[in-house]
Amino acid sequence: MKLERTHEFLLLGAILIAGFVSVYALSDRLVTAKPQLPAGYEDEDLSLQGARLKGYALGFEGLIADWYWMRSLQYIGKKFIDNSDKTIRLDDLSDLNPRLLYPMLDNASTLDPKFMALYNYGAMVLPAIDDEEAIAIVKKGIENNPKEWRLYHYLGFIYWQLERFEEAADTYEKGAAIEDAAPFMTLMAARMRGDAGSLDTARAIYRQVYDQAEDSQTKENARLRLLQVDFFEERDAIRKALTEFRKANGRCPSRWSDVIPLLVDTTLPSGRELRANENGALVDPSDAPYLLTDKDGNCDLGLDRESTRIPLR
Repeated sequence: MKLERTHEFLLLGAILIAGFVSVYALSDRLVTAKPQLPAGYEDEDLSLQGARLKGYALGFEGLIADWYWMRSLQYIGKKFIDNSDKTIRLDDLSDLNPRLLYPMLDNASTLDPKFMALYNYGAMVLPAIDDEEAIAIVKKGIENNPKEWRLYHYLGFIYWQLERFEEAADTYEKGAAIEDAAPFMTLMAARMRGDAGSLDTARAIYRQVYDQAEDSQTKENARLRLLQVDFFEERDAIRKALTEFRKANGRCPSRWSDVIPLLVDTTLPSGRELRANENGALVDPSDAPYLLTDKDGNCDLGLDRESTRIPLR
């Protein structure tokens, strides 16, 4: 009897050892054969959907919506921090692969359809990720809040960015017809059918976005875009002076002291003035020095990518 039990224990031990060896070999094989996932897919997918929670959250839908909202802000902020060693373009965040931002905003808006701040944020940030998702989140806001003229402004803003000026004009006109809509809406509807691509229109739109922003990220994005509009004005004025210098001297200027005398009487359309730093170099609206460039005799100015805050596109 003892001999039989000894055989049983030995057989069980052999089976267990063989099992452990097989599991170890299999897991090692799986790790080796694991496919390389694209950057950003380490993000944990959302396990709960707003539509499934709605009606079952015991009256805490607004609180859960706030949680999704805060998480969406932290999510993008963390993406920026994790990629702080890279040059990040505000108009194209695809390199950050923020694939969960829209699901988070969509969940929050399903749980709290009156949550205006998230539509503002989505209209400002989502176009740099996915145009159609940006349009979808704002249209969802309009569907749930048809009397909120600001939502029509957000949607018109997105269409304007995409140069879909007719759709932008129609959207601003619909918003302008809402009771208590800001006079700005009527003005934008007219501009969309006229000078939609002008710097004045861009400045008016970004100023409105800045003034209405309910979160720091949206406000900062709008502020940088306003600086970009200022840069475009300055660039046009400086390029004119560079052309004059080349015609008069047959070469491009090598230092700013060659050009500044030609800019003394320059008045920018917005009423601002060109500025120089302590070294006599002209600086862009973010106070970074402009660079003089000469490409095969083509005189131009560039931005100092290391120090400028101007969006490069």
